[in-house]
Amino acid sequence: MNGSDQVFDPIRKKWVAFTEEEKVRQFFILQLINELKIPASSISVERKITVNGLSKRYDIVVYKDVTPWMVVECKAKNIPLTQEVIDQAGRYNQTLNAEIIGVTNGKEQKFFSSSS
Repeated sequence: MNGSDQVFDPIRKKWVAFTEEEKVRQFFILQLINELKIPASSISVERKITVNGLSKRYDIVVYKDVTPWMVVECKAKNIPLTQEVIDQAGRYNQTLNAEIIGVTNGKEQKFFSSSS
């Protein structure tokens, strides 16, 4: 594991670097599975999408059936959830069209209806 801390991601089914952002991502995945009872098979992590012609990578998308239901942008705990972070998740949602847009840094979570 190259001497760096790693964590097993149950969604991607592989070991990944345990960065500050990854800690937040993994904690949120556990919340989705353990508290909200969302099946792991309905969660997608770190996949490429095209936004305004640019290749981007979202953090977490939760699906209902085959339709994106929630998109979540994760930041390290020292990164404030500014309007810029919310806008980033919103840009991803221009492609995904999920009902719910969320941002989290592990200390704080903000969720919005995409129709508002």
